[in-house]
Amino acid sequence: MVNLTPNSSFSLTLRLQIPNRVGMLASVTHAIANSGGNLGQIDLIEQTRHISIRDITVDAASTEHAETIVQAVKALPDIKVIDVYDRTFNLHRGGKISVTSKIALNSVSDLAMAYTPGVGRICTAIAQDPEQVYHLTIKQNTVAIVTDGSAVLGLGNLGPAAALPVMEGKAMLFKEFAGLDAFPICLTSQDTDTIVETVKQIAPVFGGVNLEDIAAPRCFEIESRLRQELDIPIFHDDQHGTAIVTLAALINSLKLVDKSMNEIRIVINGAGAAGVAIARLLRKAGAEIILMCDSKGILSLQRADMTEQKREFAVETLGSLADALKEADVFIGVSAPGVVTPEMVRSMAHDPIVFAMANPIPEIQPELVTNDVAVMATGRSDYPNQINNVLAFPGVFRGALDCRAATITTTMYLEAAHAIAELVSPAELHREHIIPSVFDKRVATAVANAVQRAARQEGIARS
Repeated sequence: MVNLTPNSSFSLTLRLQIPNRVGMLASVTHAIANSGGNLGQIDLIEQTRHISIRDITVDAASTEHAETIVQAVKALPDIKVIDVYDRTFNLHRGGKISVTSKIALNSVSDLAMAYTPGVGRICTAIAQDPEQVYHLTIKQNTVAIVTDGSAVLGLGNLGPAAALPVMEGKAMLFKEFAGLDAFPICLTSQDTDTIVETVKQIAPVFGGVNLEDIAAPRCFEIESRLRQELDIPIFHDDQHGTAIVTLAALINSLKLVDKSMNEIRIVINGAGAAGVAIARLLRKAGAEIILMCDSKGILSLQRADMTEQKREFAVETLGSLADALKEADVFIGVSAPGVVTPEMVRSMAHDPIVFAMANPIPEIQPELVTNDVAVMATGRSDYPNQINNVLAFPGVFRGALDCRAATITTTMYLEAAHAIAELVSPAELHREHIIPSVFDKRVATAVANAVQRAARQEGIARS
């Protein structure tokens, strides 16, 4: 099913010249509304006795929908469309991040200390005591965001250049939510050995590495090898960030329906990086009955197409996603749009929990099953209960870097998930509020503290 809900990712601004007569602006807003656009801000840019020039912001549902809205306005008599701005493209124009100095260079003495000759003393100090790199450089607060562009969002193998806007956005989130300086590293190779070696070569600059948008199953080997060969935190956000937030949301959802983790039947659709990581973390959290499906149905030992990661969750049963969902308590989707029907949801156990996290179009539109589910969550910001990785990864890295953790462990994931869940108090908890907002400033601090506690308990904190 195609989603027709306007949203800010397809936002545009129309600059219009409108006759300065009663009812002319109303004709514009009426045309936009009739075309299905969602009106935003209206700004008066210039006005004379005869005309006014206004910027009108409109949310559309797609590129095609945006063009329909523009054409509807152009068709109005006496209305002149001066320009149309795609607000998302404008936001990205020139890039979204920059590097700035922390100190001013106002004199020769400033330059002598920041650069040559004074900087030589700092180099010598680090050469004599390598630990000083954490105190005398950016390393202790810097994360590399590494991708090969092989699995960009839900768009597929777009390559490193097309992946860069996502990595820039990730860097913004690290800075905004955890005060960490992160930088995009988009690699031209999709060879596992080359990626591992490249990350090892650049590691001296960074306190941690966030792997991003690398396709399964290579992502599993890349993360595993880097963790073995480097002594800084390595974290594949598509796996573990998703798993942490999903577990947090499930912990609170189960409180609402009064069910236990070890008793529920969970169906996960999507057996890639996110699906496998979610299943692994749910097992660690106490889940005992997990059926995982891919595009061919239930992962079954009777199938001959199982990867090592898929075999980990294979069962004797053969069947479709519809078969798996019968009497299931929980559905978790990290797969494809529209693969779940209302009838499939109605076949689930009483008080079903549905996390349809495919983006931008979920496995099932929430409005189709409003009265059939106890809890509904998606990956989208325009529905309640957005399961968003930004609740996890900034705090995970903040905590790991602050205590100089040598690695990131499953215990840290579990503690991070519980910290996120606990930020929703019993009084606040309801079916449309199972996890905190991504703008809740308590989240990164709570997650960081939980990660540090776990690191100290496991004896892997080095400061």
